[in-house]
Amino acid sequence: MSGSVQVTQQLYQQLETQQLHEQLEKQQHFESSYYLSSRSSVSKQAFSTHQAQTTQKIHKTHKTQKTQTAQMTQTTQATRSHRVKTSVKTEKGQEVVKLSPLPKRAKRTYLAMDKDKEVIGYVIPVFRANHDVVRGLMETQDEEYTEEGIHYVAMRNLFVREAREALEVRVEKKTREKHVRESAVRLQMGRTMEEWTEFRRKMNPDRLTHPPEFIVKPRGQTVWEGKTVRLHCTVAGWPKPRIAWYKNNVLINAKAHPEKYTAESIYNMHSLEIKNCDFLDTAQYHVSALNVKGEASSTATLVVKRFQDGPEAGPFDPKPHGFCPEHGVTFQTAIIDQFDVAFGREGETLSLGCTVIIYPTVKKYQPQVVWYRNSVPLKPSKWVHTHWSGERAILTLTHLNKEDEGMYTLRVNTKSGFDTHSAYVFVRDADVEVEGVPVAPLDVRCHDVNKDYVVVTWKQPAVEGSSSILGYYIDRCEVGTHHWAQCNDAPVKYARFPVTGLVEGRSYVFRVRALNNAGVSRPSRISDAVVAMDPSDRARLKAGPSAPWTGVIKFTEEDPTVGVVPGEPTDVIVTEATKSYVVLAWKPPVQRGHEGVMYYIEKCISGTDLWQRVNTNMPVKSPRFALFDLAEGKSYSFRVRCCNSAGVGEASESTGEIIVGDKLDLPSPPGCPVATRNTDTSVVVFWGASKDVKHLVGYYIETSVVGTDAWMPCNNKPIKQTRFVCHGLSTGLNYVFRVKAVNAAGYSQSSATSDAVIVQAAISVPGEPTGVTLLEAVKDYMVVGWTAPEKNGGADIRGYFVDYRSVKGNVFGKWHEMNLKALTTTSYKAENLKENVFYQFRVRATNMAGLSKASLPSQALECKEWTITVPGPPVGLHVQEVRDTSLVVLWEAPMFSGRSPVNGYYLDIKEASAGEEGWKAVHEKTNKSKFMKVTGLKAGTSYVFRVRAQNLVGVGKSSAVLGPILAQTRPGTKEIYVDVDDEGMISMVFECSEMSAGSEFVWYKNYQEITDTSRLNIVSKGGNSKATFNSPSLDDLGTFSCVVTNTDGISSSYTLTEEGLMRLLDISHEHKFPVIPFKNEMAMELLEKGRVRFWTQLEKFTSACQVEYVFNDVIIEEGKKYTMKFDKSTGIIEMFMDSLEVTDEGTFTFNLVDGKAKGTTSLVLIGDEFRELQKKSEFERAEWVRKQGPHFVEYLDFTVTQECDVLLKCTIGNIRPETEIIWSKDSIEIAEDDEDAKKIEKKDCKLTFNIGKWVFKQEKKKEKGGKKPSAKNIPLPPRPKISKQDAGFYEVFLRDDRGRDKSTFNLTDAGYQAVMNEVFRVIASSSSEIKVVSTESGIVLYSMVTYYDENLPVGWLHKDAKIAASERVKSGVTGEQLWLKINEPTEKDKGKYTMNIFEGNNGAKRVLELTGKVWDEAFEEFQRLKAAAIAERNRARVIGGLPDVVAIQEGKSLNLTGNVWGEPQPEVSWTKNEKELTSGDRYKLKFEQGKFASITIAAVTTADSGKYALVVKNKYGTEAGEFTVSVYNPEEEESKEEKKD
Repeated sequence: MSGSVQVTQQLYQQLETQQLHEQLEKQQHFESSYYLSSRSSVSKQAFSTHQAQTTQKIHKTHKTQKTQTAQMTQTTQATRSHRVKTSVKTEKGQEVVKLSPLPKRAKRTYLAMDKDKEVIGYVIPVFRANHDVVRGLMETQDEEYTEEGIHYVAMRNLFVREAREALEVRVEKKTREKHVRESAVRLQMGRTMEEWTEFRRKMNPDRLTHPPEFIVKPRGQTVWEGKTVRLHCTVAGWPKPRIAWYKNNVLINAKAHPEKYTAESIYNMHSLEIKNCDFLDTAQYHVSALNVKGEASSTATLVVKRFQDGPEAGPFDPKPHGFCPEHGVTFQTAIIDQFDVAFGREGETLSLGCTVIIYPTVKKYQPQVVWYRNSVPLKPSKWVHTHWSGERAILTLTHLNKEDEGMYTLRVNTKSGFDTHSAYVFVRDADVEVEGVPVAPLDVRCHDVNKDYVVVTWKQPAVEGSSSILGYYIDRCEVGTHHWAQCNDAPVKYARFPVTGLVEGRSYVFRVRALNNAGVSRPSRISDAVVAMDPSDRARLKAGPSAPWTGVIKFTEEDPTVGVVPGEPTDVIVTEATKSYVVLAWKPPVQRGHEGVMYYIEKCISGTDLWQRVNTNMPVKSPRFALFDLAEGKSYSFRVRCCNSAGVGEASESTGEIIVGDKLDLPSPPGCPVATRNTDTSVVVFWGASKDVKHLVGYYIETSVVGTDAWMPCNNKPIKQTRFVCHGLSTGLNYVFRVKAVNAAGYSQSSATSDAVIVQAAISVPGEPTGVTLLEAVKDYMVVGWTAPEKNGGADIRGYFVDYRSVKGNVFGKWHEMNLKALTTTSYKAENLKENVFYQFRVRATNMAGLSKASLPSQALECKEWTITVPGPPVGLHVQEVRDTSLVVLWEAPMFSGRSPVNGYYLDIKEASAGEEGWKAVHEKTNKSKFMKVTGLKAGTSYVFRVRAQNLVGVGKSSAVLGPILAQTRPGTKEIYVDVDDEGMISMVFECSEMSAGSEFVWYKNYQEITDTSRLNIVSKGGNSKATFNSPSLDDLGTFSCVVTNTDGISSSYTLTEEGLMRLLDISHEHKFPVIPFKNEMAMELLEKGRVRFWTQLEKFTSACQVEYVFNDVIIEEGKKYTMKFDKSTGIIEMFMDSLEVTDEGTFTFNLVDGKAKGTTSLVLIGDEFRELQKKSEFERAEWVRKQGPHFVEYLDFTVTQECDVLLKCTIGNIRPETEIIWSKDSIEIAEDDEDAKKIEKKDCKLTFNIGKWVFKQEKKKEKGGKKPSAKNIPLPPRPKISKQDAGFYEVFLRDDRGRDKSTFNLTDAGYQAVMNEVFRVIASSSSEIKVVSTESGIVLYSMVTYYDENLPVGWLHKDAKIAASERVKSGVTGEQLWLKINEPTEKDKGKYTMNIFEGNNGAKRVLELTGKVWDEAFEEFQRLKAAAIAERNRARVIGGLPDVVAIQEGKSLNLTGNVWGEPQPEVSWTKNEKELTSGDRYKLKFEQGKFASITIAAVTTADSGKYALVVKNKYGTEAGEFTVSVYNPEEEESKEEKKD
């Protein structure tokens, strides 16, 4: 027993000693953490205070340990806490120690206690980032702030209670078995202490830092959707690690999304809470711990499962919106005006857009709008532009390419959830430049980029052209240039090619072209740019800092490796092998020095030991190499050597034998496709995947219309799914489909052709019913009604199922079925209900495809007998014949009619967007029928309708609202038309091109189904239905309508009125008793020689048509007098007569018979009409006789040319060379030598006589040269174009041996005046607009004409008043100028001036407004010219007296006098050689009488020679009279001549 006590005491002593060491370690650790922690900001003062307190506590603790072992625990607690210690006895009589409550400012103990003040463990003090927090932790009992990742709660309940029990010394006997058991317990306790010590060693960091370590890793979980999940982990490490959470390698920002994530860190325990989990939260969650010593991470997988059965929702399926605590609202998103399936062509620009409505509106809040293609977010680029206006999201794809084809999704993210809308975009190939060439490849990408090597891949196009694709050309272009270089000389078959020879550090782009027998395709879209560089360098450039800066820089020393030959490469493998090339790859050597290495590649043909270096000239820099020009089918081995400046290393291990050939096989054909109906323009195609295919790129689907051999691609971008929706098909046509797979090796064989499918909308479940309302209520039953669903899913609705539940206040019961058998009506009597209990009802519709969704529940309806007297609400509202501006509303009578029968209805209408105040009545008077056509609608506007019933008591409740109904004519809508066949049967025909498998035509009269076939026979076949009247009469008047079932409301109507019936009966009679229609009734015309032609033309006839010719009821036959003709190709019937005689007066008739059809047409020729016709016939015969010889086609007449030449002209015909043409004037023949003969011209068959032509006579005398003067050199004298001399009677005769003809023209009196009027008209029309010119005397208004005749009347008006001639204002003519001169104009001369030329209908009027700017400019110019004229008249001038040159002998006297003029009198001066002379002894200058200026030189010398000038000047100008004076010496002249001799 004593041994047991001693062991226990020793354990406690060891525990206290260990705690003492820990206190010292804490002190040292605090010192290190103060300087080392990157986040701590504890002040030095706080550190000193803490150090002093800790030292004091340690000394006290050490002193307390010297007390008795039995009281060790109590004394230690008292020393550490400074609390009052009391002893109390328990119920068992045991004395235990109780501590007094902590004082308010007491120092915090290191013991952890529960609510009952029981010591439950040890707590290690925690220090925050500032002094205030430290004080709070030391002094406040309930404070819970801790520092992340440094300290953790010590082990609880480890020793306290056990120690308390061990203090009691008890003596007891132990058996050996019990002693052994206690020994085992002690050993177990020792192990526990060791584990606890190891745990404390890890959790309490020492002075040395260590990297993060996960003590507890996060655990993967699987939860239900909507639950909240928490991921936990415990991390140790010093300095404290930084914790970051990632979702699928994307950093989680919990502060930015507090509604979704909460990240917490308490001591070393870290957690991530994910709230309201949904399917998108299924992911791998990665937690990373990082400090200056390193990084540790762990991963956990979260799987979120759904409650409901059915297919899993995709990433873009709408999610329920949740409450947003940040803004205090729940955002609701509506995407309207949605984009549909779109079709574009390469090179075009395509825009997709939706209108997004976010409710409620929060100021400055905008949703996140993201666009996706095939579930991949789109980033703005030169090909993709996005725009968000706050209401509308628009995506613009510029310069479409086939890479842009795919499923486009608009996702709108809000703080409450997200909504999406998706549609497929098809991109068709651009038109090829050469017929038969393939279209461009697509999706060009670059892989495995190295220093001088890159692998380019692409996808084959959907259309190969007129022949199979032979291969592809790859082009490259260096970024920044526009030069494309072809990379391969021979086309490659594989859609993958290694491009070598790149320059390190340069950027390149690539494109691909396809080749077949017809030529080369257009290039593909260029790839993204890549940089030729080492992958490790690229990784270093892209990598960011992996840890925060720690302030520690490490230096390491390496052995110098300069001059070391590199080692051998490793892992040499063949990555690609085709019959065109082989690609090798290897790992660089470990030993390669600081400088880079390059590589030589060697090959060896199998069976030999000869290794041949492939790249002899240039080693490669990249650990990749493509070998070309290998023999197909042969085996090769390859190896690689490294080299640097020190030399070439050892060769690597051989790759082994590699056979050159295609390793990738063509894919196998896909399974037979199955096509099913989808919509009116699309079909869903399924097929089996290709078997054992490697590296599948995707599938291409092709379609063809049955009966044709043209196959068209459905997709231009390969897809990997085995299901595809083919859009853009024509409704009603039969299509077949086939599929082919494609990989890098090429295309597979096409699959088998699918069965033909008609493009029609597929049958689906109907829409949900609407408007569940109460129709009647009694004590124990209620009658409810509803409106049939707007869409029946393409099949007849087979019935309805009604559910009900009870409602008590706000408590709703469970739904129960009311009927097990489907209802065929839109109302139901719900029986066995409880009186005065409220119920709700909902309805489902069913068709052959299944059950619809439930309708919205009705209002809570009380089962209570109605006591109302007015009718209940009408039921069964629906619409037919929806058009842009009209529709027909139909309904059924209410189930409850009130106290009296229903006697009428009222129809109300409202625009769907209007409020309740927008309701208005369609009509004023009651409508007795249960239908009404509403007109005057606005196209594109939605409307709602309701109906009220009326009886003698009043108007009842409104029906359930019908709608909204969009007023819009369905594309392709056809109307009922009426047809009358050849038998006279009247029919109504309706056609529909959108028939489905179960569609039928149903005919109605006055909107009640026709069941009586006695009056109407209905025959329907395919998309055509004909309703034929058996015996049409007034009983058939009304509105006939036809509805096509299992369609989207296709219907039409035709109203048969009495007037329309009479018209149809007339047409029917015409068809029963047909009349041959005439295009033209019988007519008559005169022909040459006076022949008469009677003719008519038929509009419709057969080849059996016969004609009977009748004159005055007597049948006539063909003979000498009559000629008949019936051209059945044109339907023209003709009868000819050579002439009309007196006996031919009467009625001519054509009687026709064509089967049972008959026709008659007549022409009556009697009386004056006949005689007039007979005269015309005789005249025509005489004309024919006249035209047998020379004759006038156009008789003599006149014309006036634009130059006002008067020409007499005529046209002649049937002329021979010997035919005489004679002109005469006043019966006097114009001979050839007459002057007038020169005026006659003949050109072709036209004769002209130019009356105004002037003829010149050449004189008989000859010139000196013996020639007569030419008439062309004689000037034209003035002569009028026409005058009285030209008046006369002109004649032209034609004659030869065949006959003669004559034409005359009277150019006298009236004829002459007519010619002159025409001349005046031409002159008037040629006049220009009035122009203004200023002169020194005034202003001149003038107009130019081409010719002027003295008889032409010209009048001038000023302000519409005739201008009287005066000295100041004159008018006249100068040449071809008509002018009006205004001398010395004044302000009175301003105004409107009018010139009338040849007044009358053929005259001309020219108007000028001489006001404003026109007057100002003209008057200013006049004043300027007037002043200039005055100045010119009065300026100083030398008017004579001075010679040009004066030669004078030396010694003589020179005297010259010049006459001058000027007003005022000019100033006179003389100059010599431009220098002014003054009067003196040498020069005597005089100016006398203001007119004579003289200069005198007494005895001239040679020095007086020079250039002299007399200069006169006044205020108007200056003028100089210059002359030259030459003085000579006779003796000098003689000596000069002698010298010449």
